[in-house]
Amino acid sequence: MTVQSRILVVDDELNIREALVTLLEKKQYQVRGAGMAEEALKELEAAPADLILTDLKMPGMGGMEFLRQLKQRWPDIEVLVMTAFGSIETAVESMRCGAYDYVTKPIDRERLAVVVEKALERHALACENKQLKDRLEARTRFDEMAGESEPMQRMYSLVEMVADSDVTVLLTGESGTGKELVARAIHHKSHRANGPFVTLNCGALPETLFESELFGYEKGAFTGATTNKMGRFELADGGTLLLDEVGELSLKSQVDFLRVLETKEFRRLGGTKIVKVDARIVAATNRNLEAAVKEGAFREDLYYRLNVVPLHLPPLRERGGDIPLLTDRFMAEFSTQHHRQAKEISRQAMRLLRLYAWPGNIRQLRNLIERLVVTVKDAVIEPEHLPEEVQASREDARTMIVSLGSPLKEIEREAIRRTLIEVTNHREKAAKLLGISLRALQYKIKEYGIHE
Repeated sequence: MTVQSRILVVDDELNIREALVTLLEKKQYQVRGAGMAEEALKELEAAPADLILTDLKMPGMGGMEFLRQLKQRWPDIEVLVMTAFGSIETAVESMRCGAYDYVTKPIDRERLAVVVEKALERHALACENKQLKDRLEARTRFDEMAGESEPMQRMYSLVEMVADSDVTVLLTGESGTGKELVARAIHHKSHRANGPFVTLNCGALPETLFESELFGYEKGAFTGATTNKMGRFELADGGTLLLDEVGELSLKSQVDFLRVLETKEFRRLGGTKIVKVDARIVAATNRNLEAAVKEGAFREDLYYRLNVVPLHLPPLRERGGDIPLLTDRFMAEFSTQHHRQAKEISRQAMRLLRLYAWPGNIRQLRNLIERLVVTVKDAVIEPEHLPEEVQASREDARTMIVSLGSPLKEIEREAIRRTLIEVTNHREKAAKLLGISLRALQYKIKEYGIHE
């Protein structure tokens, strides 16, 4: 095993403990010792271990109780127990409680080395499988969203934290980044999952229709109101209401909505009865609401009421490492939908997809892949099959257009990202092209969250 494998030896006999620590250190393991179970538990709270080698008979907490606590608190740690030859039955019982194996005293060094290596191999395999499972779950646990990049992982974590509360969430991000998908994920992961998920596109409604769409109306409230109609807010009772493009609301509509947001009660248009509603509010916008507040186009009190938990969705150009994953998903989806043979994307074509800026974000990528599935007859999609603007990424790869006043960090981040794509993520070549050390490049990649 590698030198990173960590072992904790627990034995109240100092001579045995020190001998085992020395023996295992010679095998290139990181080893530390503890004289009692209680001390070992404190050691584990301070620093983790991959393997515990413990005696069964110790003063204070016994070996079996120690084993039970280990498996309850750190189930992934492998445990080897040491026991006298006459206590084999106890050792077997310990295996029923979760120990990997046992060794008898006096210790056979050759057998110990073999058992330790196998236990650590099992631990490494279990960790690898868990990481794989986590990556696979990351692809599917958020409905139709896909992404393993660091910006997406941060977004997933925040969704997990806020989903099962009733706190108001404000989703921000460019058009096409998937704000509605995130809102649906928040709904489906909350205690309201069995309730309705209702959307209202504020940008598609003139001011005169907003009130009737949000609150509903009574028969006779206006010409054409021949029946009673429930509004979106009432339809969302017990569930979640997504107000999309909330930044497009008129100032009058903002006042109307702020009132109901604070009281959770309203009257239908033309009605007198007060209607109480229990709905969770999620708002979404591609506008900078803070700037809109300063310009007087958006009410400050409504902004702060909506912005309880802000959640920003990164544009596709900042998560280029997710483009292959998204492409594979869309390719499979549209191949099935349109009854086409699944196609591959050549390495050169994928490079262009990753270099392109994607002003329309995921929506634009999705539409392009659908077009390619339908129109390309070849089994492999090559650069010449891509639209001219995407092919132009080939010429633009070594050129950056920098707007006056752009933050230096954004310029540096983009330069590093493009260079890594150009050299197919070969970091030593990238560092040489950028004129910095490999260590400095690795620091910058971590600092800017670049995952290509």
